[in-house]
Amino acid sequence: MKLSTMGNLKPFGPLYENAQKQFLKAADLMELDPNIGNFLLWPQRILEVHFPVVMDDGRVEIFEGYRVQHNTARGPAKGGIRYHPDTNLDEVASLAFWMTWKCAVMNLPYGGGKGGVRVDVTKLSEKELERLSRRFFSEIQMMVGPHKDIPAPDVNTNAKIMAWYMDTYSMNVGYTALGVVTGKPLDLGGSEGRPEATGRGVAITANEACKVLGKDISKATVAIQGFGNVGSYSAKILSEEFGAKIVAVSDVSGGLYNENGLDIDDLIAYRDANKGLIKGYPKAKPITNEELLELDVDILVPAALENAITEKNADNIKAKIIVEGANGPTTPEAEEILIKKGVLIVPDILANAGGVTVSYFEWVQDLQTFFWDIDDIRKKLTKMMVNAFAEVYKTKEKYNTDMRTAAYIVAISRVANAVKERGYYPM
Repeated sequence: MKLSTMGNLKPFGPLYENAQKQFLKAADLMELDPNIGNFLLWPQRILEVHFPVVMDDGRVEIFEGYRVQHNTARGPAKGGIRYHPDTNLDEVASLAFWMTWKCAVMNLPYGGGKGGVRVDVTKLSEKELERLSRRFFSEIQMMVGPHKDIPAPDVNTNAKIMAWYMDTYSMNVGYTALGVVTGKPLDLGGSEGRPEATGRGVAITANEACKVLGKDISKATVAIQGFGNVGSYSAKILSEEFGAKIVAVSDVSGGLYNENGLDIDDLIAYRDANKGLIKGYPKAKPITNEELLELDVDILVPAALENAITEKNADNIKAKIIVEGANGPTTPEAEEILIKKGVLIVPDILANAGGVTVSYFEWVQDLQTFFWDIDDIRKKLTKMMVNAFAEVYKTKEKYNTDMRTAAYIVAISRVANAVKERGYYPM
């Protein structure tokens, strides 16, 4: 399938171009109708905003933000909002693109969305952060709503910020709208199990990957790049509930290695008492992030940022299973190398979909104002992750392809069918 030339459309940057390459590989294999394919290659809506924030010293600073909706054929847009000094349109559009397929591969009634503000939150006071958050959400309110677009936390955003978003939207519309965002505090319509959800999904899919390869996960060694929310919950659940041995983890301050296995609860307690960093932990050997990726382990979980695994380091990776906790951690060039080596890669749109799945549960609970307990959440999430993995693996075998391409085929089929059945308005 060829890229559309209508309007001289071009990718926003290298990240979006990589995302399109993944899509096109699946589209070619499944012989997707090019009329539908070219529509699905591009975001439906992009909002770029520049807005003022009054700083504590009285200065007014202007910040740049984005909200992108990639596709809404199957339902409202869904996706997080991140605060980062390097946030840009290429990144946000790419993440919205991936969210469409992540929601579809899990068979959720959502399309993909994503947002971001270019800001270094470490330079903001609490009140500056609140003023920025409330003003940004007011700026994008024309696009969001419980039945239009439901944001969630992402990099450097959290439940507290979601509470500010919900309150801002509610004050603007004149009634309390719990379902406008997910990832909220429990007292404001949040869901049990949401903080652990992405990590739990990673652990569940890692277990399913071991099963299809005939491995016992309780005898597996695991290295995890990234020890934030996703990485730490992945480590905790893999070790406590599945019996895997976590031999290495890392964060921005560096990595840690212990061949006998790390005590994850002890490490989390150390991190939380050490300004959120694991550097200096006395019960493990320090290693670099680069060394962690190349350890001789059974399972590697890249759970940091994009493009961690590239053609430069792919040939040195020894893990036989890679479970992508982060979005876009493996470049297409690296993936080709890994596949030739026989590595089973559980792609991001499947592996880290536990977060959006429990966000979906939260949204449903908010709309019906009836809430479930943690056991219900975990059972429902496990069932949906296992079913999604099985569907993707079945498709992999059918098309004799890799897991990422199979996941895209499953997801694209669902979105393409929705587009076809809805038709083109107006005719």
